Amino acid sequence: MLPGGLVSGGGGRGGRLCLLRWLGLRLWSRRGTLVFALLWFGSWLFLNGLVLVHRSIMSDYCTDDKSKRILQRLCLEFGEGSVTGDMCEDLCVLGHVEYKRCLYYENGKKVIEARWRGNPIILKSKLENFSSYEPLGILEYQDTAEELSPLDVVFYATLEVRNSLGLAEEDEDEEGGGGGSNGSLARLWGKKLKHRDKSYSRAELASLWSLLQQEEYTFLRVLQDLSTHVAKVLGSCGHFYAVEYLSAGHAWDQNIFSLEEVAAPGPQGQDRAGARGRWTSREMVHRIALSFLDMVWHFDNDFTHKLHLCDIKPENFAIRKDLTVVAIDVDMAFFEPKMRDILDQNCSSDDDCNFFDCSSRCNLNRRRCSPRRRNSNLQVICEKIFRPWFSPTLLGAKAGLPLQVELQRAVQECSETEGGVEEREEDGGGRGGGGRDIHQRLLNILTRLLHEGGASGEGGGAWEEKGHVHTALNF
Repeated sequence: MLPGGLVSGGGGRGGRLCLLRWLGLRLWSRRGTLVFALLWFGSWLFLNGLVLVHRSIMSDYCTDDKSKRILQRLCLEFGEGSVTGDMCEDLCVLGHVEYKRCLYYENGKKVIEARWRGNPIILKSKLENFSSYEPLGILEYQDTAEELSPLDVVFYATLEVRNSLGLAEEDEDEEGGGGGSNGSLARLWGKKLKHRDKSYSRAELASLWSLLQQEEYTFLRVLQDLSTHVAKVLGSCGHFYAVEYLSAGHAWDQNIFSLEEVAAPGPQGQDRAGARGRWTSREMVHRIALSFLDMVWHFDNDFTHKLHLCDIKPENFAIRKDLTVVAIDVDMAFFEPKMRDILDQNCSSDDDCNFFDCSSRCNLNRRRCSPRRRNSNLQVICEKIFRPWFSPTLLGAKAGLPLQVELQRAVQECSETEGGVEEREEDGGGRGGGGRDIHQRLLNILTRLLHEGGASGEGGGAWEEKGHVHTALNF
């Protein structure tokens, strides 16, 4: 009985164990299937996300193949008669434009290095494709552009330039503010557009309109006849425009600029070699610093409205062979009216009133930022350019020389001096001219350092174009 009972009882337990194992297997199988499905779905999402990110990154990645395809597409449009420009034939037919390399694609901007008739140039466009730009609306309602006279083109172009620069007609008509004859920037360029005997073709108008939608082109094109401190526009084809090739600054270079690329030995070149090579480098730095001061004064006083630089860093400036400082990236440069519109916004603290390198104060009663910029171009240049240049660490043994100590103190004071004449007078500070005073101090100290170093005192000078001349609407 007992053995049989034991066997019988064991069989019952064995059956239950088998049932439990079977149920467990089914449960594990369901869980495994669910886990596998979740893992597969997660892997699918991850891989697709990776592909999407890769495509988005690679689509804006700078490659020679892509750059050449962009230029080939431009030449195809030129061949079809859709675009034109004063460098199209050299680029697409005669082969006088030699592709060198892609520099970068950043935030949609395409920048390519090339050589045009043996001279290095930079090709730029805000957008990759010509079709990405808004067409001139009047062309949508006319079969041909023959009905548009040069005066019509002046009218539309002037409106677009004013809109791009943030200048109203009444702003341009003002004669105050030190601008005088340089006041009507848009009209100044517009006058050149009228010197034409025949009407503009559809390709010319479409190409012009794509260029005017690029703020940097408009800014450089309008100012290049008024200032030596902006890059020269040399020509264009469709939506691409060419500017002079200049060596940009670098934050990692202790002198910011590659001075060996612009150093031209003079009659005393042999005497200044060897042991005095370092001093010659400092002398060049002093000349460049003086050019920075000249640029700041020019942008503050020589136009109807101040010109504000809101992105001051070494990479946005270059030097010509005569050591003239040139602004080569002006996407963040604004005249006073547009600067006020940008700064005039809601706020809860001063931190809300910062727009890159341009800042104002927050009026806590009104919860509104002041439309007037509180810092200045000079202050930011002293902070970001001059302080690293003239720091005791870089100067070494020369850091203790009286003039160098005086320069360091002036640079320190400059980096802490907010605003300029107008702000101090409006605020009732009683010490108008703080910005002008520190500017004059820096100018005097740097001039004395140049004379002390045996400099000739000659410098500056405008860049002289040779060969091809770019006219206003040989755009």
